[in-house]
Amino acid sequence: WYQRRVREAVVSTQSTGNYYYKSNLSSSKMKLGDVFPNITVQTTQGELNIHNYFGDGWGIFFTHPADYTPVCTTELSMVEKMAPDFAKRNVKMIALSCNSVADHKGWVEDIKQFGGVKQVSYPIIEDTKRELAVKFGMLDAAEKDAAGLPLTARAVFIVGPDKKVKLSILYPATTGRNFDELIRVIDSLQLTATKKVATPANWQQGGDCMVLPSVKGDDVKKFFPNGIRIEQVPSGKEYMRFTPQPE
Repeated sequence: WYQRRVREAVVSTQSTGNYYYKSNLSSSKMKLGDVFPNITVQTTQGELNIHNYFGDGWGIFFTHPADYTPVCTTELSMVEKMAPDFAKRNVKMIALSCNSVADHKGWVEDIKQFGGVKQVSYPIIEDTKRELAVKFGMLDAAEKDAAGLPLTARAVFIVGPDKKVKLSILYPATTGRNFDELIRVIDSLQLTATKKVATPANWQQGGDCMVLPSVKGDDVKKFFPNGIRIEQVPSGKEYMRFTPQPE
């Protein structure tokens, strides 16, 4: 059933399948630090230019295999519930699914009902021919539809105020995303963009951070007036340097 619904997102596999699925996907995948494509798209909120939509703040772009699919419905309803968390961090949200705007608008009613939300406040992009799915490298070669073609996967891109990609994650079509983790990552990205720290494994907002190896000598006291803690290791090298999260 799931594969059938995803397959329905393709307008004509006879006319478009060979071109899209045999594209050199490695060349279309964005790398960290690349400028996110400044594309103009049709959405549930009308025609939008991605860079203009994100404005001077941060953006999160997340993609979905198809409308009226169960995992996607749980994800989009969760995103709406967490909209205040993204807004608090000056992050604008936009989604993409491989169906038409008309389909999206019908699907939104299911999302609202399932999630117990009054609206879907962010735009959903149409991609009926899966052109953007290919452009963003969001095909899962390991998961095939009934025609043997790759399913579209669940991609996430976090874009900074400079319009560059700060994070990208590609989930298989069968695995829903953890949006609490994406909030945690955004907190880390925004902190480390302006402070000379990195965040350790399982870091949470307010937790101790690690001093960047490039910070040496008098700069340590300058940047970290609250002091640092050095964890001793067998090598004797003093590189495990922790500090309270900078304000």
